[in-house]
Amino acid sequence: MTVEKENNGLDNYAFALEGRFCDLPDSGEDLDSSIDEDNNKLAYCVTDVPPWYLCILLGTQHCLTAFGGIIAIPLILSQGLCLQHDGLTQSHLISTIFFVSGICTLLQVTFGIRLPILQGGTFTLLAPSMAMLSMPEWTCPAWTQNASLVNTSSVEFIEVWQSRMRALQGSIIVGSLFQVFVGFSGLIGLFVRFIGPLTIAPTISLIGLSLFDSAGSSAGNHWGISSMTTALIILFSQYLRHISVPFPTYNKHKKLHTSRIYLFQILPVLLGITLSWLICYILTTCNVLPADPDHYGYLARTDLKGNVIEQAPWLTFPYPGQWGIPTVSLAGVVGILAGVISSMIESVGDYHACARLSGAPPPPKHAINRGIGIEGLGCLLAGAWGTGNGTTSYSENVGALGITKVGSRVVIVASGVLMIVMGVLGKVGAIFTTIPSPVMGGMFMVMFGVICAAGVSNLQYTDMNSSRNIFIFGFSMFSGLVIPNWILKNPKAIATGVVELDQMLQVLLTTSMFVGGFFGFILDNTVPGTKQERGILAWNKAHEDDCSNTLESGEVYSLPFGITAYFSTFSWLRYIPFCPPGLQNSLEPKQPLENLQTPQFNIGIGP
Repeated sequence: MTVEKENNGLDNYAFALEGRFCDLPDSGEDLDSSIDEDNNKLAYCVTDVPPWYLCILLGTQHCLTAFGGIIAIPLILSQGLCLQHDGLTQSHLISTIFFVSGICTLLQVTFGIRLPILQGGTFTLLAPSMAMLSMPEWTCPAWTQNASLVNTSSVEFIEVWQSRMRALQGSIIVGSLFQVFVGFSGLIGLFVRFIGPLTIAPTISLIGLSLFDSAGSSAGNHWGISSMTTALIILFSQYLRHISVPFPTYNKHKKLHTSRIYLFQILPVLLGITLSWLICYILTTCNVLPADPDHYGYLARTDLKGNVIEQAPWLTFPYPGQWGIPTVSLAGVVGILAGVISSMIESVGDYHACARLSGAPPPPKHAINRGIGIEGLGCLLAGAWGTGNGTTSYSENVGALGITKVGSRVVIVASGVLMIVMGVLGKVGAIFTTIPSPVMGGMFMVMFGVICAAGVSNLQYTDMNSSRNIFIFGFSMFSGLVIPNWILKNPKAIATGVVELDQMLQVLLTTSMFVGGFFGFILDNTVPGTKQERGILAWNKAHEDDCSNTLESGEVYSLPFGITAYFSTFSWLRYIPFCPPGLQNSLEPKQPLENLQTPQFNIGIGP
């Protein structure tokens, strides 16, 4: 069914665009007002190709929207990798994660789910990674915590952090193979059948709660600066989000004119960090901030890593195995698997949300299988390149589609290319390392708080007047905080006599996300309760997609470059779970996949 498009002269979108509009799928036929009707219009659908300058502009916006989450991950990991005082290596990690995120984005949009969805680092793998690095054998030597004792070019120091990175790489590579298998084999449907809101809520919430120490440590370096950063992000994202800013635009009809952009709603994190960063620079230049490393507030200075920008090369080319040959540990792999499962479930929800916001039909089974498989492949590439993390779909960029009213996947292709370019430009990564830690701490306060609240929001589908549900959620959350905290304080308490088993239990039981999610999963599937009480019915109903007024499924989800037409000559390929719709017409009508209709786990500001 072809989508009917029409011209619309509104200039009050986040980016006011003149062009063709698509109807967003909506359950209601009659709208209360013309404003509501206009809000359901898209400037460009998923298969449309906007002008090149618009692709670059909106592609840049998507990169900036994901900016906070992407750079936060290597900066947090640097603590566990003993790299707090090695800004140059931090810049390499930032360049690498940008480079790999760009590659994974291109793979996902071209061969994966084929929706306009950005790929980047994931916090679901950050928690088990930090748990692994907190094990006694990987605890950073005391001398690496003292900047005056660290020689970043010494063989000893390089081996300290690279050995930890290689162990992390190996665990991510093996864990990603599981995601590749689950995706391309079609087993993702089996997973989501047993996972409901009472499992997802504590799992996602504890991702944010488990990172409170990183946020507090960074923010505590100067509470004034971190509080200012937090206040600015809150001001931009909450109080000023409905205020539009004039922006010069050009098209062939109106020529050069002014359009209104909801700048604060689109880039609150970037604006908050940039302004705080600038203020820190002014305070450093005027010597308001202390120059003595022993004085409080010293870490708010912007010249602590000034030589990093000079030392960083203009061009850098990240490559697989750049930190050495990865090593594998059973404990690390098991911990990463817990994060991989959470990431898969979250991504399925993002796929459905992205389809609704981009004017596409609900993603069919083969597209979801392919998307999860490609995400697993992306995690494998991230492990091979050595980002110290994996990749996943970014919820905040899915939300940006609803703001900009541009659902074209060509825009996301532009974002992927831009991230690759940023990863190759070594100076870009070096600039990001000069952001003072209190500024990052202020961003963490908001980001991790939103992650926590996003997890709790999944309880809206359940009956929270039920004592059963209150018990399951409360016990899961509390256990996810108590058990990891006690294990960290008593690392020698686990002594089974088998070293490998001790390490595995150490990682799992110090990963809050796993502990809370495990109890939520077991209790929700064993304690008696109706589907309505558990929230399963409301969950499915809330995310039923209306196929009317959307593009044909084959037009959106078929493989590019004529691959679908070529493969259609091989009848046996119809039995492959990730084959395109052209191969399954006789077996699967174009209908929403009911078993895979999961909610959007929108983390908002963080991935």
